[in-house]
Amino acid sequence: MNYDPMTKKYPFPDDTSAHYLVVKKNDGTVFDSAYPYIDRSRKMIAKQSFTRFLLHIFAFHIARIRLGLRVEGRENLEKHREVIEKGVISCCNHVHLWDFIAVMYGVRNYKPYVLTWPVNVRGENGKLMRAVRSILIPDTGVSAVNAMNKTVKEMIDSGGWLHIYPEGSMWEYYMPIRPFRDGAAYFARACGKPVLPMAFSYRKPGWIRRNVFGQIALFTLHIGEPVYADETLPRCEQKNDLTRRVHEAICRLAGIDPEKNVYPPVYDHSKRIDYYG
Repeated sequence: MNYDPMTKKYPFPDDTSAHYLVVKKNDGTVFDSAYPYIDRSRKMIAKQSFTRFLLHIFAFHIARIRLGLRVEGRENLEKHREVIEKGVISCCNHVHLWDFIAVMYGVRNYKPYVLTWPVNVRGENGKLMRAVRSILIPDTGVSAVNAMNKTVKEMIDSGGWLHIYPEGSMWEYYMPIRPFRDGAAYFARACGKPVLPMAFSYRKPGWIRRNVFGQIALFTLHIGEPVYADETLPRCEQKNDLTRRVHEAICRLAGIDPEKNVYPPVYDHSKRIDYYG
């Protein structure tokens, strides 16, 4: 049976896509149309390779223990290997500071990039985030967004993997699946690639984890099967339809009936629902 932490520890905002973490540092980097959204310099490649080595040696094992992490559905990666290796976009609910480490561990034969809030990349963890293949979403105008989109599409078209958190922000240990922005569907349609749904669900921790370490919940990462755009629909309807079906798939992977999830599938300035009172 699904476990809901129902935590009130975190100051979840009113807007379902808003952030509540405070990033203290701002290094002043301007993310314009000339910024290297995917840095292919030798220096960056060396940093990313060394970081990947450290992830395998240390971080993956620490994350497994700290999160009580289990992975289900990894067989889907092999089942759909030919499709994935031609380029894919994955989506997941965003529920912990370490959940991208958990995703990297779950798909560890692959090296996904991840779309990231620009404030984080300017902040105190910015260098680390670039080293784990973050691609920031620019906040400096249309030309910068177009440059980022062009770089990302080229990466996906060449067989790369892009990971997106479509809820727009991290809410720790939150059970309902929040409404999705349509970025994943945009890249899927633009590149003619599928979306691979994933979801975190929770398990109740044992007495020692709860009472000695204060752990709120344990995590299970579920990996689903690719979801494709419905090309029989008018093109103007495909993005919303794909977003809805990916949302439904992630609800099911998380053990939630999509019809009973408290939020609609598509973000429309949606407001938080205090479903637990």
